[in-house]
Amino acid sequence: MNIFLHELKAYRKSTIIWSISLVLIIALFMSLYSSIAKDAEGFLKILENYPEAIRNAIGFNQGNFFTILGFYSFPLSFITLCAGIQAMNLGTSIVSKEVREKTADFLLTKPVTRSQILTAKLMGAFGSLVITNIIYFAAASFLAFQVKTDDFSMKTFFLLSLTVFFIQLIFLALGIIISVIVPKIKSVLTVSLATVFAFYFLGIFSDTTGEEVKRYISPFKYFDTAYIIKHSGYEASFLIAGAVIILVAIMASYVVYSKKDIHAV
Repeated sequence: MNIFLHELKAYRKSTIIWSISLVLIIALFMSLYSSIAKDAEGFLKILENYPEAIRNAIGFNQGNFFTILGFYSFPLSFITLCAGIQAMNLGTSIVSKEVREKTADFLLTKPVTRSQILTAKLMGAFGSLVITNIIYFAAASFLAFQVKTDDFSMKTFFLLSLTVFFIQLIFLALGIIISVIVPKIKSVLTVSLATVFAFYFLGIFSDTTGEEVKRYISPFKYFDTAYIIKHSGYEASFLIAGAVIILVAIMASYVVYSKKDIHAV
């Protein structure tokens, strides 16, 4: 419990910064909704000049773009990108920061097992993401009600918002496995940015091919906003794929960390 509280406190500043950043991004986009909805035809002509892959990447769907839910899908592509970086940054730093700051040997002398240490650290990072998403969803919901021109399904809005959290969990798990496998990570942010942007651009590449199977390459494509709006639910196969990635990465992290040689100072 002490390790968990320590980790949660250590992530406090980061959590506040990322929460504010996500709120500012969604506030900026939502403030544009009224003007864009009024000049829908002109805005539609501008977007039609972009390649289809780019329109898909930014969540543009001509059929529902000018509804509040359809428009909300537009900033979600940027929100999930930023949220993914936050989660990847947390996951990558879980173990690596102890090695980098030369405090690993001190931590391991405590009367706790390695599994307990990793669990406490994991829960601390998880708690940080939960707080971020609660703040983000509260702000996004408030803004949606302020700018809406018609009624919309709050359930669908919640499902769309929840994709941010799901994508974060995937990147948190990927960050953890990298953290325990790589002996020493000099720059957590560099690794996080490189990994998240790589998957983001792989997602754009999958749009250009039009092959459904290539969507499995990038977590950013596991949650199709147009499908969520139409069916008020997620695609089961991609939801399962995401869950498998999370479970395998976390289980592997426990196995590797329990047997890993951690050098003393």
